Amino acid sequence: MRWLAQAELRPTRQRLALAGLLVGDGKDRHVTAEGLHAAATRAGEPVSLATVYNTLRAFCEAGLVNEISVDGSRSYFDTRLDDHPHFFWEEEGRLVDAPAEDLKIARLPALPEGAELARVDVVIRLKKTGG
Repeated sequence: MRWLAQAELRPTRQRLALAGLLVGDGKDRHVTAEGLHAAATRAGEPVSLATVYNTLRAFCEAGLVNEISVDGSRSYFDTRLDDHPHFFWEEEGRLVDAPAEDLKIARLPALPEGAELARVDVVIRLKKTGG
């Protein structure tokens, strides 16, 4: 698969299967490791949850996906690599893209000495209204 080759990752059976589930149809995805593991199981791909975590970490390190942390215990892996904000629907545990053109960040605080900006993640938390 070209997606793995561009990052110079060895195309193991597990990586190929998980990459196919992530980007095989060309759509952007926000997945948790558990969600990707469940999708692999439904697709008949025998892969452990530990392998899914390790593969997603390798994909992150290779620059194929971005990790978006919504709280201390849950991360989503985003196949869309450009800078963009997210909406997080708290009741559903669902992360979706938010319109980037509507976000304006006027200024960031001064960075500590010896640090450089890696990236800014914007996660806007939502709850359904009572209506």
